[in-house]
Amino acid sequence: MSNVRHLLGISGGKDSAALAIYLNKLYPKLDMQYYTCDTGRELQETYKLIDQLQIELNKDILQLDSVDLSNQNLESAFDYFLAQYGGLLPAQNMRWCTKKMKLDPFENWIGDVPTISYVGIRGDEDREGYISTKPNIQSIFPFRKNIWSEDVIKRVLDAKNEEQILEYYPKYLEGTKLEKAVKTFKKKLNFAFSKKQKVEALLNIDIKAFNKVVFDYLKTTELPVGQLDEFPLVENNEILVRNDIFQLIEESAVDLPGYYKPLDYVVDGEKGKYFRSRSGCFFCFYQQKIEWVWLLENHPKLFEKAKSYEKEGYSWIEGETLDDLAKPERVEAIKREHLKRKKRAYEKLYKSTDWQDAVLGEDNKRSTTSNASWLDELSDAEGDGCASCFI
Repeated sequence: MSNVRHLLGISGGKDSAALAIYLNKLYPKLDMQYYTCDTGRELQETYKLIDQLQIELNKDILQLDSVDLSNQNLESAFDYFLAQYGGLLPAQNMRWCTKKMKLDPFENWIGDVPTISYVGIRGDEDREGYISTKPNIQSIFPFRKNIWSEDVIKRVLDAKNEEQILEYYPKYLEGTKLEKAVKTFKKKLNFAFSKKQKVEALLNIDIKAFNKVVFDYLKTTELPVGQLDEFPLVENNEILVRNDIFQLIEESAVDLPGYYKPLDYVVDGEKGKYFRSRSGCFFCFYQQKIEWVWLLENHPKLFEKAKSYEKEGYSWIEGETLDDLAKPERVEAIKREHLKRKKRAYEKLYKSTDWQDAVLGEDNKRSTTSNASWLDELSDAEGDGCASCFI
């Protein structure tokens, strides 16, 4: 019996929720443990999703606390660490929030136990995600074509391991496929043939064979997956993208968090839609300005709370305070620019009024879904953010 732990973190967003549902459905015998790291500054929809997921999975989701507040006269873990950092707000170049309230409690909880961390990065995302520096923690990405983390791929493609890797391939391939795999694996990396291209080429030959070869190699290492007698995910060649995520949630008893729902706004007599694109703290500095407007108009108390953290020289948005952003003329300008950008994306539609149908998610003339505009904007917004926080 292996002592390797299987862990999945629930961020409160759609991707981690969908991953939990997906793995629970496909691999019910996998002894998965679920956890969440509560900052005390999440939207209420996050807690609702966690409650619903516990029912759907028929398992508890453990809450990891980054600090014991029982003897502290503070509202949240965020307030505690903000004081520790002298009021310095987290920012893109100073993400102490992720380290102190997400990664540290997770790694402290694990200790030295061999652990596989399942991460909900999708097959249509081009980012790596959380990879621990601790050798006993290994990340797996079940939604992606390549389920293995960058550190594993680096070892597999290391020239000194080539002979060993090529010994595994005949177990899973034969004929033309085997010849192609061997030729591809032997091809040297250079400016015209990157590591990413090499992995993609090997996966295109046969995903399952590549996964089984990597698993065989890992059995000769100290990494957690290699300590397993079997790993069912090597047999899975599904690639899940954003639409699949929404479908998984829609087919479950879990509600899509309400903050993803597009809401109407009006500027200069024209309608637009806005929403929140991510889970995490309500004052996340990765938010777009239109999302700050969404917070102001739909959660005014939370907006005021976010504003209260701003001090002289410290603001959530570079070069602009929330006080300034909340001014009516500034709100109108942000909406106007947002709507202008959305109109520009649809300027090649059939007639001058079609942009509004598309922006409002009511146009079915295109080859995409009726929510094309919303999904496109969600994709744009997802490009920014901390991979360790929004998984």
